[in-house]
Amino acid sequence: MFDYSSITVEKIEEMANEAIANAEKLRDEVASASEPLSFDEVLAPLDQITNLVRIASGRTEFLKHVHVDEKIRDAAIAAGQRLKAWDQFPAVPRSMEVAFDPRIYDVVVRYAATEDAAGLTGERRRLLDFVLIDLKMVGHHLSEKDRGSLKEMSDRLVELGSSFGRNIAEYDDYLLIGDDETEGLPEAFVDSLERDGETGKLKVGLTNPEVVPFMANAARRDLREQLSFKWNTRAVEENRPLLEEAVALRLRMARLLGFESWADRVVSTRMAKTKDQVEAMYEGLLPRVAEKGREEITRVSELLEDDTGDGEVRTWDWSYYDTRIRKTEYGIDPEEVAEYFPMEEVLDGMFELTGEVFGVGYRQIEAPVWHEDVLVYEVVDREFGDLIGTFYLDLYPRKGKYTHFMVVPLVPGKQLSDGRYQEPVAAMLCNFTKPTESAPSLLKHNEVETLFHEFGHILHDLMGHAEFARFAGAYTEWDFVEAPSQIMEHWIWRPEVLQRFAHHHQTGEPIPTAMVEALVEARLLNQGMFYLRQMSLGMFDQGVHGPEETKDLEEILRETASVTMLPFHEGTFQPASFGHILSGGYDAAYYGYLWSEMFGDDMFSRFEEEGVTNPEVGRDYRNLVIGKGGTVDAIEMLRDFLGREPNNQAFLRKAGIT
Repeated sequence: MFDYSSITVEKIEEMANEAIANAEKLRDEVASASEPLSFDEVLAPLDQITNLVRIASGRTEFLKHVHVDEKIRDAAIAAGQRLKAWDQFPAVPRSMEVAFDPRIYDVVVRYAATEDAAGLTGERRRLLDFVLIDLKMVGHHLSEKDRGSLKEMSDRLVELGSSFGRNIAEYDDYLLIGDDETEGLPEAFVDSLERDGETGKLKVGLTNPEVVPFMANAARRDLREQLSFKWNTRAVEENRPLLEEAVALRLRMARLLGFESWADRVVSTRMAKTKDQVEAMYEGLLPRVAEKGREEITRVSELLEDDTGDGEVRTWDWSYYDTRIRKTEYGIDPEEVAEYFPMEEVLDGMFELTGEVFGVGYRQIEAPVWHEDVLVYEVVDREFGDLIGTFYLDLYPRKGKYTHFMVVPLVPGKQLSDGRYQEPVAAMLCNFTKPTESAPSLLKHNEVETLFHEFGHILHDLMGHAEFARFAGAYTEWDFVEAPSQIMEHWIWRPEVLQRFAHHHQTGEPIPTAMVEALVEARLLNQGMFYLRQMSLGMFDQGVHGPEETKDLEEILRETASVTMLPFHEGTFQPASFGHILSGGYDAAYYGYLWSEMFGDDMFSRFEEEGVTNPEVGRDYRNLVIGKGGTVDAIEMLRDFLGREPNNQAFLRKAGIT
């Protein structure tokens, strides 16, 4: 295990320099490979570049998300910008130093024409095919001048993405409220808030553990509006011009490569294949989801009218009235439910469930970490005892840390030249409410769902067995990558699963059957509005990456926000803090959340049919889906696991549409 506890600015620079020097050496060896060309001389070293650069990124760039020292974060960002020029992502080339090199192009094309290349099969053939796509995507068919422009723009996009993400993570603002303005807020939440040194008022910060419960419970509508405004104007001054520049650069790059738009260029290497397929998905779902959403808005409007005399539902009303309906009509108080989900019990339950279903075991180990809150676990095969991989859990928020939830691969799985297998390592970054001396970390049911979702990425990263780093773990088509995490959400809606580990943090009593039944019954509540929100984000992403030469981002935002059927919040510009669109790898691909959710739901339908904890189905899922990593197309995995063509029927049922 790497020693994160003793990291320094100098060490970060040293590791980045060493990785780049080794990458340069490997690149030059490939460029000077002599006839007869072979796989081991041409493609194996290219994958080794991917491997060593990803490991270096996991020890340097990764720290920009988690370290408390701003100097370390700055050094990590600088290292990441340099290393990204060497990384390669399946069919989405970012490796400017390799793919843009005309010598590499010449060698790979010559090798592709050999008998050795013609005889490649399986993962080795796939690696050659992907490298050829890389070379096509960086414009080796273009003039030297245009290739140079393409590389300059690619370099600039890396810089923009790093700055964009950092501006969000380090943005610091809060809402001040008085002690007489806390109506509706849970006592434990109020007690957890810091006080402002000058005014003595309570500070509601702009992190999920504070924004989400405030918006769900604060009775003061004006305060909800103020916090909503702050949340949706984060980093606007810094990030709006970065986003506008990135959108313009992407269109220019796409046009140079012969695509009509950046969306066309991105989707061409995904499951969807064409932008038309993405638009067809939205067009097919939108009328049906909108009908359900319209009914939900009407219900909330009636409650709002009774409370305020104003029946126009706004974005800052939705969460509050959703919570109220759950309490009054379903008997669900999220804070009361959270009493049955202390973090430690939830983790134990998740480990027990996934261990039983997927045939693995977990053991906590000691390792040098970047913060004292971080936990470290090894995953082992239950039957043979072999080490599968290792993961870090960084569960709670702190200043300078990434403010949302994500999993970061740190070491890719890979077959090494000496016959050993390089066990993968990954980290899960979360922002749950931190325990105090008097209270544990209690998770709301939707937070339990988030925990299971992110753990699906951990399992995918660790179990995706591949010969090459390029196809390790979750490095599959980017519009399928969420399916193995979204399938995980289903288990926490099963009464027989919840009652195995949900126990009251004080009495130890299991969660009442009536409460579980109410949770399950309320699952369909306001699903229309939830998916309309998802669609608006995805449609904005597609819109800004469309073919128009001149784009008014504000106009596109207003148009796509109208899909939610709620009035636009004037003065806000949420895309400035929409990390996925610039720094998260989801540019022109945010549709993938909805796209892959349909497949995740479809895969779980087999568990529903054959037993939700059936280890035989779990073994098939492990072997045929997540165990494949990116070594085969996702559609093949789905067909093998389901025994049929996938469809969206399970998704429509879950959403209450059919």
